Amino acid sequence: MLGAIIGDIAGSVYEHRPIKKEDIDLFPPGCTYTDDTVLTVAVADCILNEGSYSDYYLKYARQYPDAGYGRIFKLWVKYEGRRIINSLGNGSAMRVSPIGWACEDVKNVIEEAEKSAQSTHAHIEGVKGAQAVALAVFFAKKGSSKEHIKCEIERRFGYDLSRKLDLIRPSYEFDPTCPGSVPEALIAFLESENFEDALKKAISLGGDADTQAAIAGAVAHAHYGGIPEEMTKKACSLLPQAFLDVIDAFVERYDVF
Repeated sequence: MLGAIIGDIAGSVYEHRPIKKEDIDLFPPGCTYTDDTVLTVAVADCILNEGSYSDYYLKYARQYPDAGYGRIFKLWVKYEGRRIINSLGNGSAMRVSPIGWACEDVKNVIEEAEKSAQSTHAHIEGVKGAQAVALAVFFAKKGSSKEHIKCEIERRFGYDLSRKLDLIRPSYEFDPTCPGSVPEALIAFLESENFEDALKKAISLGGDADTQAAIAGAVAHAHYGGIPEEMTKKACSLLPQAFLDVIDAFVERYDVF
């Protein structure tokens, strides 16, 4: 979960200032948490309290209204969650990483990720994006190899993860949909050498930088066995205490490393 949050913060400055190189500062002036972090914490809090995802999305969106939510999600909040949104946006994927940590088998991951997506991202691609990221985190925390993660995600969701970032990057543009951003974020993880490298590679696509870094960071955190301490300290210094309380409780209950 913290890997997703750090990815969000690192990518926040680059979301609308696309950059096509990996040699970048991950915490430039102006970096901050966005809706990716707010809703990731909402998912974790929901899991801790066995609540309703919809209720927790509404609760957090109201408490943190200026975090940069997408237009469709803001409409959903306006209507108090009474309308199911058939979105295929990557919002379902950016927030789902706590499910990969909390669940103990593949079936549970798949079912829980669908539940987390259903109210705001009911489109089949919106659900698939959430399931793919949650499952990648789950396999990574279990110690699966990158090749195993790649093959499982390709087989289950039909994503092409065999492409190379160097070939994707030149023509890649901002794409906030699951099918147009989740595979690329996972490729950034697959090609990475460490946690920091995964974030830099995701941001270097020049796309939806905070969300793609959040996705790559979530899987990299689980795969590489942790996050550099200085990065954790920097990110935590930018978060509200209420977020830190949820993160601490989640880490303790689910033995997050």
